[in-house]
Amino acid sequence: MADYSNAIVLIPAYNPDEKMESLVEDLVREGFKHILIVNDGSKKECDSVFHSVSSYNEVEIVHHAVNLGKGRALKTGFNFLLNKYGKWTRLITVDADGQHSTNDIKKVARKLTYSKDDTLVLGVRDFSVENVPFRSRFGNKLTEKVFQFATGIHVTDTQTGLRGISYSFLRDLMNVKGERFEYEMNMLLESKGNNIHIEEVEIETIYIEENKTSHFRPVLDSIKIYSLFLKYISSSLVSFGLDILFYTLFLIALNGILPTYYIIGATIGARVLSSLFNYTVNRNIVFRSNSKFTLIKYYSLSLFQMLVSAVGVYLLFNFIGMNEVVIKIIVDALLFVVSFYVQREWVFKKLKPRKDGLSLNG
Repeated sequence: MADYSNAIVLIPAYNPDEKMESLVEDLVREGFKHILIVNDGSKKECDSVFHSVSSYNEVEIVHHAVNLGKGRALKTGFNFLLNKYGKWTRLITVDADGQHSTNDIKKVARKLTYSKDDTLVLGVRDFSVENVPFRSRFGNKLTEKVFQFATGIHVTDTQTGLRGISYSFLRDLMNVKGERFEYEMNMLLESKGNNIHIEEVEIETIYIEENKTSHFRPVLDSIKIYSLFLKYISSSLVSFGLDILFYTLFLIALNGILPTYYIIGATIGARVLSSLFNYTVNRNIVFRSNSKFTLIKYYSLSLFQMLVSAVGVYLLFNFIGMNEVVIKIIVDALLFVVSFYVQREWVFKKLKPRKDGLSLNG
């Protein structure tokens, strides 16, 4: 029998029922010695559930006076564990609604044991099985694809609550934004920024009573999740609009001065001004990056984009004869998609410093 005595199980709980009692009983039976439950402002009717599990010596309970959200409950647990235990071998977060079997929790714990230090282990479900409600199947599949497109991270189950977290990652997670379910999505984003390796373990797909006890609100919580991506897209779209505006103004101003090259001149002038705005917003708001290399990388990309845009518009205008502004919009719309990937994967990509203090940026 594997030893789970040095693993800590963290359970954020909001209005739990008897399924959490069964979960705790099973965990204790399997040899888990440290179980922390965060009562996230549950209703009084649930007091009996918390009283029942508190009878185990292996269980500690921290209470929120009011409901603060799953993200806050997780951070409360992280803070409690950091203060009480310092370093430990394994931390496993588990949902209280019975969706995670004890066998799957053990699988994640074992996987984390044999993984390198900077690792986040996800227990991922198979949403193609028949017992998955349509709302969950559609919502998770959509989130998986949108998340991959926007971040470059392919995660099969972005909203799984069964996660194995290495100690080296935990302090960073204390400062991650998000109070509700969007916190778990933000955790995945933070893993990319901190060079945390994500590993997956396939787990059983359990939906009890059509997932009635789940407190995930698809519309509201999805808006919060996707706001991370919309912030980046909004910055780019505003810059795109400014670029077109400046381009139009420069066309008017330069048409009589540079009759042959006014298109190229307008493209350069517009791109310089719009890129200054875009760089400032992306650096300080979207990516919150202070690396000295981002400016060089950004303007290397901008120079390349500017040249491709100028040459592309110039050639298409001479071959097709379409309106210059219309051509500009089409060309830059294509370049917008390319730039999105390059900025995400190269310009503003953050790498966690090595433990010897040297940057991994090279």
